Amino acid sequence: MKPLLPLLAILPLAAKPQLHEFNTRASELDSKVKEYPEIGFLVKDKKGKAQDTQYASVDTSAQSRGRLVIWLMSPNTKLFHQLNKYGLHTMQVAYANKWFSLCCKERPVGPHCRGNIRLEAATGEDHTNVVAIAKPDSIKGRALTFVKHLSKKNPDGKWVQFLNSKKDDLLWEKVILSGISHGSTTSARFAKHTKVARVVAFSGPRDQYQSWQARPSATPKNRYFGFTHIQDSGWEADHYCRSWELLGMHQFGPIVNVEKSKPPYENTRRLITDFDVKNDAKVAHGAVIPRKGSLADKEGN
Repeated sequence: MKPLLPLLAILPLAAKPQLHEFNTRASELDSKVKEYPEIGFLVKDKKGKAQDTQYASVDTSAQSRGRLVIWLMSPNTKLFHQLNKYGLHTMQVAYANKWFSLCCKERPVGPHCRGNIRLEAATGEDHTNVVAIAKPDSIKGRALTFVKHLSKKNPDGKWVQFLNSKKDDLLWEKVILSGISHGSTTSARFAKHTKVARVVAFSGPRDQYQSWQARPSATPKNRYFGFTHIQDSGWEADHYCRSWELLGMHQFGPIVNVEKSKPPYENTRRLITDFDVKNDAKVAHGAVIPRKGSLADKEGN
């Protein structure tokens, strides 16, 4: 056995199970990444501050569920860490979203304008003449590049399980798309086009003047989930519930108030809350994810 000992000594040791976190810039991972100043989609702002930073995390001490949550909008580490405890991989990618205040401004707005821009931002494919977003700058492109990077940088995280055999695309049926506000709406629009494991929409989807919600869906209707506060202006104006019905979520249970029910909430896809936000619609809009103004238990969850 002695001759084997030197060989064993040089074998790489498995990393201790723990939380792994990564921050990196899209432009550092892919030289093809570029800016789109006409729609506010930047690599860095006028002061030189990075605008393409991305975040990912995995807890290797938790039993993996084999699912990657791709979060759209600003990263929320408290939310991500909770998901990591559940055995989920998490990732936030920098994607085009500031176009919303710059494009489709005609009144009335066309029924396809915003939905088509969302889809181009998600896929990098040509779905509109209003913007021209290349694949390396799409959600699909940047998520693929990030996962490929992590599969090499963090092999213990087993990121490779989310790549197809050619490593030229993600296995999207292992991906949970989620986001809040604009991010929740783009998540749902993306899922209409590409079959994913699940969509979890916080404070959305909106796009009240758009028709894409009623289109045939690559993702089965029972995989869409929504959660909002009832004092959110998007709920009070019936925008979210309109989207929920057009997406077919009403076919899988009633609207359930989480303050008056317990998991699994009748296995419904439509959840609401009414905890006190001092009648502040802006607080209500963000209160359904961990942040200032959110309701928490004694442990802070």
